[in-house]
Amino acid sequence: MKKWLIALTLSAVSMLGLAVTPVHADDTWAPVATLGTSLTADQKSGTLTTLENAAGVSNVSELTVTGDTLVKYLNPAGSTFTSASGVWSSALVQKTDDGGINVKIVPYNGTNNITTITADQYRNAALTAGVTNANLYITSAVRIDGSGALAGVYAAFARNGQTLNSAQINAAQSEVNTLSAITSANQDKDGYTDKQLNNAVAGMKKDMANQSNSGTQTLSQNQIGNIVDSQLNANNLTNIITNDQRTQIVNLLVKIQSSGALKSSDFKAQAQKLATSIQNSAKSLFNKLASLNTAENRNFLQKVGDSIANFFKALFDWVAGWFN
Repeated sequence: MKKWLIALTLSAVSMLGLAVTPVHADDTWAPVATLGTSLTADQKSGTLTTLENAAGVSNVSELTVTGDTLVKYLNPAGSTFTSASGVWSSALVQKTDDGGINVKIVPYNGTNNITTITADQYRNAALTAGVTNANLYITSAVRIDGSGALAGVYAAFARNGQTLNSAQINAAQSEVNTLSAITSANQDKDGYTDKQLNNAVAGMKKDMANQSNSGTQTLSQNQIGNIVDSQLNANNLTNIITNDQRTQIVNLLVKIQSSGALKSSDFKAQAQKLATSIQNSAKSLFNKLASLNTAENRNFLQKVGDSIANFFKALFDWVAGWFN
């Protein structure tokens, strides 16, 4: 009967759109719901029900996220929360023993109220912060950026004896700020999606871990810049990301390296799982990008560029000839 119930629960959760990993009680801890302190009694009840239904669990332990929680986890990266800050966005953290980091933003009464942080941005931030193998369900009863839910994730790990490195959390919050700003600036540009950016950043992290031998060697800013350029090109973002945004990404990765994140034995594997999962979630997009990024197409574009350059050179020489 117990095995039948577990199978039924996992099946129901999978139908809700999150690729979950089976949870084994021997090496994980019980799910935790992190609830914003500003929720009314009805909103709290609705939030808890929304999260439990999405995760296919019940009777989870609860943790209240307050303004002090935001100050503790998010202010070191430059946020300006206070003890009186309101918190509405909430999370349910389900630790697993494999499968990487999975995030589902769950509509509250049919509406997605998380206005700023995307599911893939949550995943990349969690990776940087040191989270491994977890299903994270995010929701909010009111429209809000979603920072409270992220702070709640960190607090849930701390409650269960897995306090995350403060320097990595700081880098993770900088990452959320950087990636969300870049997505906001480019959201109306043809050829840009948030998934491309987050896939590129996950790939950058994997490449950094690989080239640094899991953080045992320090990569120079130039080496990191080359990694950034390679992944931007692989995701067809080279001509979309501005020089200023590229610099922001390079500086972010320098900060992630300095935080010690690369030294984790799980970091490279978790980054690879994240990139693979992002690609699988939008196969048609990444298949299209792969077809565009072939040697034949690159050679064609190079020829077009050379032709344009030669045309203008010939035009310049022709005009210059009139004055000789």
